[in-house]
Amino acid sequence: MRLIKNTQITDPACEDTVVKLTFESIDQKPVHPFTPGQFVVIGIPDVKTPAPAYFAIASAPQESDHYEFVVKRGAAMADYLAELTPGAEIQVEGPMGKGFNLEPFKGDNVILMGVGTGISPLRSVWRSIIDNRDDFGSVTIYAGFLTPLHQLLTDEMEALSVYDIEVKVSLDRGDENWDGPIGYVQDALLADDPESSNSVVCLAGMSAMVDACKETLQNLGFNDSRILLNF
Repeated sequence: MRLIKNTQITDPACEDTVVKLTFESIDQKPVHPFTPGQFVVIGIPDVKTPAPAYFAIASAPQESDHYEFVVKRGAAMADYLAELTPGAEIQVEGPMGKGFNLEPFKGDNVILMGVGTGISPLRSVWRSIIDNRDDFGSVTIYAGFLTPLHQLLTDEMEALSVYDIEVKVSLDRGDENWDGPIGYVQDALLADDPESSNSVVCLAGMSAMVDACKETLQNLGFNDSRILLNF
């Protein structure tokens, strides 16, 4: 695949750098179809170092002319990708993983929960839902970030209200300008006490966060069949 666009999406003052990368097929044919939440392995042609690594697809399946990825610097392949300029080529294997299959849950409410770059596979879900909004009841995104500077896709998430999608952002640490909740995403979910019998939850993030959210959801009465992981 070939890079089309590389955009930094974290505040320049943030100590962590996150970029959004857009790739197209070199022959400009449609990308391989996938389920929202699936991931791929990205490597560099004829190069062993940095080693190939896994990245979740952040675009929606209906955006068939490209893949998008949200990548945080800090690992060897992520650092390499973050420095790429348009025209650079990569190798992609996949898609793979279960993804988030919402087909059996049409008519139900949808809850998306992610922290940091865990928002990446969830973005694929909400962009897919937008084109099929009438298939679901309420849609709520619970997104968690370290500080205001670490927030990702802020403008995009704010615009989701047009599609009757509610976004609730929690921060680990706020500042004098932050008047939203401080704490974990599962705390915000617990405070809302959503109905469990007709809701499905997509979880994405670090294993500790996923485990904590699963425990909270189970305590709220969610059956494991309604708690979806993408791997």
